Amino acid sequence: MDQSNAEWLGLKGRICVVTGAGSGIGRAVALAMASAGASLVLLDKDAAKCQGTAEALQSTGVRALAVTCDIADPASVMAAERASRAIGPCDILVNNAGMLLPGSLATVSLEDWNQLLSVNLTGYLLCAQAFGKAMIERGRGAIVHTASIAGSNAQAFSGAYSVSKSGVLMLSRQLAVEWGPHGVRSNVLSPGLVRTPMSESFYQAPGVAEKRAGAVPLGRVGTPEDMAQVVLFLASDRAGFVNGQEIIVDGGFEHMLMSLVPRPGFERTN
Repeated sequence: MDQSNAEWLGLKGRICVVTGAGSGIGRAVALAMASAGASLVLLDKDAAKCQGTAEALQSTGVRALAVTCDIADPASVMAAERASRAIGPCDILVNNAGMLLPGSLATVSLEDWNQLLSVNLTGYLLCAQAFGKAMIERGRGAIVHTASIAGSNAQAFSGAYSVSKSGVLMLSRQLAVEWGPHGVRSNVLSPGLVRTPMSESFYQAPGVAEKRAGAVPLGRVGTPEDMAQVVLFLASDRAGFVNGQEIIVDGGFEHMLMSLVPRPGFERTN
């Protein structure tokens, strides 16, 4: 990103906390934020990957701090917030860490159900509480939560995944209403089909990559970088009056329902 774009976004000098920053969308967000002039506090349960992202940023002169953190653990989150003070008070929180576990609702274990919710939903609340305090005190800040189109479209046999992402949508809206008067905005990025380390096993099956790309009007699967650019906007001053909203970034995939219905004579011809 060139300097003029960085200045246009208004992120220069801001301190951004990114959860799940070791890989995938989180890493892409961290790199994009750094290119826009922000300093980074990187949280991830995987210490090696988190440090890897930090070193990649530090090698370019960016202020970046890697903190090993399990966002489902309140004590771990509070320890991460204390460690982050070495960089400074949080201006932007990107709630991105997540997990996926298979399971039918008829048989999913309570352990798996609670584990997924604790990371994908409760962890977002814990981080908002911990890092949002400084935002509220200073009267400004932005939170961007990574949800999913699965939050509005039931994803079968994925245990609590869709439930957790639906919860993220409402968590963000409630934060927007409660914290908006304090100058803190809360919005959601909902990715569609994105190739990340969490979903990579799907793409290893023969034909899956091609079928998924063919289901998207733009003809390709999304990348973490596609998601990062939207996060930049939502976190930036350009979105200063955007609050409590969801931006779906799926290449038009969510609008393909009617294309699945056989209609003789109306087939695609090119």
